[in-house]
Amino acid sequence: MNANNPAAPCGVLIVGGGLVGASLAIALDAAGVSATLLDAAAPRRDAAPSDEERNLALARATVNGLRAIGVWPHAQARATPIIRIHVNRTGDFGSARLDADRHGVDALGWTLPARELGQALERRLEACHTLTRLAPAELQALEPVDGGWRATVRTPEGIRTHEVALVVGADGTESFVRERLGIAAERHDYGQTLFVCTLTPERDPAGRAFERFSDEGPIALLPLAERRAGLVLTVPAGQAEEVAALDDAAYAALAQRRFGWRLGRLARPGRRQPWAIRRVAATRLVGPRAVLVGNAAQTVHPIGAQGFNLGLRDALTLAELLAGAEDHGAPALLEAYATRRAPDREGTMTMSHGLVQLACLPQPLLAPLRSLALLAFDRVPSLQRQLARRGMGFRGEPPQAVREPLP
Repeated sequence: MNANNPAAPCGVLIVGGGLVGASLAIALDAAGVSATLLDAAAPRRDAAPSDEERNLALARATVNGLRAIGVWPHAQARATPIIRIHVNRTGDFGSARLDADRHGVDALGWTLPARELGQALERRLEACHTLTRLAPAELQALEPVDGGWRATVRTPEGIRTHEVALVVGADGTESFVRERLGIAAERHDYGQTLFVCTLTPERDPAGRAFERFSDEGPIALLPLAERRAGLVLTVPAGQAEEVAALDDAAYAALAQRRFGWRLGRLARPGRRQPWAIRRVAATRLVGPRAVLVGNAAQTVHPIGAQGFNLGLRDALTLAELLAGAEDHGAPALLEAYATRRAPDREGTMTMSHGLVQLACLPQPLLAPLRSLALLAFDRVPSLQRQLARRGMGFRGEPPQAVREPLP
């Protein structure tokens, strides 16, 4: 509560209980900050597998952060370390390779099924002490009041109202909070559709992750437990229906053609899930006593697997600034958040968008330059180190929770 105005709204309302919103709620609880989490979905208290086939590539910094807030112990048994990354482009010479040993770490990151991270967050949420969690719950209205916001929330028990000093929009790409704040969003449709599934390669990936670019879009393969692999396949949007209709054998053949034979024959593809790919970036991160995090702030192309990694750094930076603050919605605090996040956010968005434009579009005249760039990243130590640090999530001024001394 604000000591200068004991009647002023206090505490934080987090709208959105996805991976980023849940992580923020846990971090605030650990810091002793009073918070309420609104989650549209009811909690899943069992460990039964879901239909979710998405696999996350968690940067090293992300795992540091999940460990710091007590989530990683619930997830690490199902995680697979990434010890090497290989990047190339169909038809171009040269490639870029990152090796954990070369950079003095045991892993550049880890892969984890999204459903496993969701279950780990659920278990950690159940151990929170001061957090109020409303699930399922739907935010119906936000009205400004003196010193904060009044939120009208629908729950199975009826309508509730909350007056808070700060509202956090963690409610995804089509954010209600962002719209209510009047914050515009820049949009770009890549004209691509993403398919994700798991499959079994003939040869064990052995901790190697691959990303390959082509005129048709990027394809990535991530190492998973039990010799499975996560496949991320991008196709032109006009081909999405045709690809979705393929049977297992035809889909495996398409993946083989696009990925190649580095791991032998690809077989046993699992259930496929398609997503249209677009870039949505809020023009501002903060409003009056409000802030955006995760996909509500920026939805980036999945190239390089930066979405959740970037969102978690949003959440942990905000939690760091809110810890011990007298007024959680103070303009100076929110401006500090926006300033801290700008280099990481802008650099990551520029990198992902630029890679798509440079590496995935049919521009034959650029082929020699692309190849030389890959060779330079592979062989120039200073560029290697810069690429590795950014790939591991250490960009700009990262939150304290993710930092570690690197060689």
